[in-house]
Amino acid sequence: MNEPLLSVRDMRVRYGQALALDGVSLDLEQGRVLAVLGPNGAGKSTLARAVSGLVPVASGSVRFGGSDITKQAAHRVRREGLVYLPEGSGVFPGLTVAENLRMAAALLPRGRRRAAVDEALQIFPALARRRGTRAGMLSGGERQMLSLSRGLVLSPKLIIADEMSLGLAPMMVDMVFGALDRLRGADVTIVLIEQFVHRALRFADDAVLLSRGRVAWRGPADSAQQEVLARYLGEAAVA
Repeated sequence: MNEPLLSVRDMRVRYGQALALDGVSLDLEQGRVLAVLGPNGAGKSTLARAVSGLVPVASGSVRFGGSDITKQAAHRVRREGLVYLPEGSGVFPGLTVAENLRMAAALLPRGRRRAAVDEALQIFPALARRRGTRAGMLSGGERQMLSLSRGLVLSPKLIIADEMSLGLAPMMVDMVFGALDRLRGADVTIVLIEQFVHRALRFADDAVLLSRGRVAWRGPADSAQQEVLARYLGEAAVA
């Protein structure tokens, strides 16, 4: 049996004396989409940041593509093909669309950079038309597409999309999910942290529900029962 693309085992993360994650374990196969759900403070973004090398792991392990990346620095994890797209888009507002993409491509060998930027713009024609526009002048949905494009430049094996639809109008949310669907069509594995619970579950193959830093439920996304979600997220969140 092949090893999962991503394997987290008994992960614990501390912020000072506070235990943010307590014994979290999960596996994710190549090409699948995992929805990570939970109330505010459950540890969703901490999990994403720890897997990505942005916060230290107190104990446990993270394996990616068959290699132990538990102690690797974030830039090395990114080079391995695991790309974290944080809430708030993670783009540079003073730089143009093209400059943002060239900055992301700087991690690649020099001979591959221009082609990688061109490929990212081909996937998102709306951005190609605005390649000379500063990122700060883009709409919220366009900035999130630029964030996805910056990740795509590196030909990622796995993307962690952390609340990319937060604060966006419904039309812009559709754009973000459309962009993610294109990535899935290219066999990119996705970890989706998302406020729109039902939409995340319709999009995902698998789901993990975090509560107080622990895994409260896991299973196929289409088996996530209403009563299970309501128990941990509240009736209003899943109505």
